[in-house]
Amino acid sequence: AGMYVLWGPITERKRRRKGLVPGLLNLGNTCFMNSLLQGLSSCPSFIKWLEEFTAQYKTEQNQSTERQYLSVTLLHLLRALSCQEVTEDDVLDASCLLEVLRLYRWQISSFEEQDAHELFHVLTSSLEDERDRQPRVTHLFDVHSLEQPEITQKQISCRTRGSLPPVSNHWKSQHPFHGRLTSNMVCKHCEHQSPVRYDTFDSLSLSIPVAVWGRPMTLDHCLHHFISSESVKDVVCDNCTKIQAKGILNGQSVENQRTTFVKQLKLGKLPQCLCIHLQRLSWSNQGTPLKRHEHVQFNEFLIMDIYKYRIPVHKSSLNEPNQKNTEETTPGTKDGIAVKPSDAEQPSGTKPLFMNGACSSSFLMSSGTFPLAAFPECSSPLYLYRLMAVVVHHGDMHSGHFVTYRRSPPSPKNPLSVSSQWLWISDDTVRKASLQEVLSSSAYLLFYERVHSRVQHQSLELRAEE
Repeated sequence: AGMYVLWGPITERKRRRKGLVPGLLNLGNTCFMNSLLQGLSSCPSFIKWLEEFTAQYKTEQNQSTERQYLSVTLLHLLRALSCQEVTEDDVLDASCLLEVLRLYRWQISSFEEQDAHELFHVLTSSLEDERDRQPRVTHLFDVHSLEQPEITQKQISCRTRGSLPPVSNHWKSQHPFHGRLTSNMVCKHCEHQSPVRYDTFDSLSLSIPVAVWGRPMTLDHCLHHFISSESVKDVVCDNCTKIQAKGILNGQSVENQRTTFVKQLKLGKLPQCLCIHLQRLSWSNQGTPLKRHEHVQFNEFLIMDIYKYRIPVHKSSLNEPNQKNTEETTPGTKDGIAVKPSDAEQPSGTKPLFMNGACSSSFLMSSGTFPLAAFPECSSPLYLYRLMAVVVHHGDMHSGHFVTYRRSPPSPKNPLSVSSQWLWISDDTVRKASLQEVLSSSAYLLFYERVHSRVQHQSLELRAEE
């Protein structure tokens, strides 16, 4: 009774402390969803994309229809968690997200053990489905849309001599987690390279290699293991078959020549927001699932240039005086496509300390800075990423709990800045944390966001004006 008189009812929600973000109510084993939402809310590029993605819904009159869209529901939650929407509650309810996912035919039970990485795939794939369901142009039988003055004028010009209405940019663009992998196959016998194959990804799922005694496991070890080459035996080589056919008289059949190919994965297109998933599931000799608890070292900044698939550069092009040092003209990218690096890219007279002329992220310091003066090759990395959030799983494969380390939202006075204050969040509990505590955690999901240099920003602005 005395506690009730002094502090009021226990169920009353207290006002959020300054510098913290709202927590999320646990609806029954929903820590997997709460931790993922906190991680996504720390990625400003993803929130900005959602705002552009949902711009067309603001014209709709029926709010109940608007709430059926996953993008709208997700945007409201992430804006509230990033303190972009006014809310005095320190605990929010994210059950609306589960409800809208059920409308998208995802049956996610809040009373069973779920995985935050699987939910991430559910959200990204559902957003892609939502984008693909939107009509590209107004249908002629859509009377309600045709009655709008702006659209009616466009349709009239289309029926006379004008062109079709342009497609909205936000329906054509991919979400910022979208990237492309390249798969390269080279014959070991004739060194013929097969056409490069491309696959899309929204997160990099990295296995943890076997640790070497006395050496710490780093994120670079996992990334190098991901792109390491492997031999594929008994593959038909068309080039070897043609060479064999030239030495045989006409009219005689030639069997397909089977050789060994070397296959390698690389990153053809790096996304604006990079989600890295560390696979901690392993299997015992008896076939039972086990969790790997070893610590994988990661840093506040990550350079991804050495993992980028690059375009070969001819020697003549290297001597051109007007060669621009931009993302489009720098060897390695062309319209999001890249190919095998050439020997001409390697700086002459240097030891193979760096791959593709960029330093490994393992050289980054724990404070988040890196010694650029000591490594001239790292002075201007094209693909530099800053850590925004870390999702950690405590427990084993049968039961556990997800928590999140994330950056505090920037100050309203300077919304474009990046806060150096970190937060530790476990459902409805939020407290401040240090960067050292974040880097010492056993990461399960890592959320990075790309940092553009001033030169790249100027290049992007010029392309936007053009």
